[in-house]
Amino acid sequence: MKPLSLYHPALYWLRVWQKRLFRQIAWRFSSRQYAVSIDAESRLPFRYLKHTSKLIRKLGNSDIALQHNKVINLKLAVSSINGIVIAPGEYFSFCRLVGRPTRKRGYVEGMELSFGEARSGIGGGICQLSNLIHWMAIHSPLVVAERSNHSFDPFPDEGRVLPFGSGAAIFYNYVDLVLHNPTDRHFQLKLKVGEQQLEGELLCDRVREVRYHVYQVGHRFLREGGRVFRENEIWREVRSKGQGSEVLENERLYRNRVVVKYGVEELVVNV
Repeated sequence: MKPLSLYHPALYWLRVWQKRLFRQIAWRFSSRQYAVSIDAESRLPFRYLKHTSKLIRKLGNSDIALQHNKVINLKLAVSSINGIVIAPGEYFSFCRLVGRPTRKRGYVEGMELSFGEARSGIGGGICQLSNLIHWMAIHSPLVVAERSNHSFDPFPDEGRVLPFGSGAAIFYNYVDLVLHNPTDRHFQLKLKVGEQQLEGELLCDRVREVRYHVYQVGHRFLREGGRVFRENEIWREVRSKGQGSEVLENERLYRNRVVVKYGVEELVVNV
């Protein structure tokens, strides 16, 4: 049976309001220490990972204007996070730092994924930033304490670089990306919206001691009943550095299974 919130828009937004209230209460009374120290001018000395993602991409038949608007939204979101230092024991919360994207704060209509489709919404597109931060985090000792994936795949791959399902969806404030620093080291996020790329670096106050490799296995499209699903698993391998490096850890991070919203008949496996 579907939740009542799916049958009437008013019930849906009432449920959203309720979840946002619960998250605000949780933030207020949590024993967690959240990262708030931002130093946009200086940088920690050692780089764990540098990653970039293309700002304007072809996404099916979507309105390209929404992608240009996304750049405006990303600049605002980056200004709230760039330079954040995650000290030992601290938690990083994307939604807590960025805040609610509203017109009053300068956010504009961008593309967001909701109600089972790609549509326009205020602040749309900032998931590109959470995706980038998440990708860098899983190449480090930072622990992903909270992360959600979209429940559907809206567009065919066009210039995809990262494995499918390795991102982090955001919907203020209860669909969040939360990282935890369980180490005795400080980490810092340096972010920038360039001319063509969203640019990110994960820095540390100590040199990286191991190598990380994140990859997918078991990628496939399959039909069940009248719907097509896309599945894969995201794995991470940790190796020692230097000659004769050995595998220290190999673990599955995520198992993804989402509904496909476009035609992939030639790739589908029937079950």
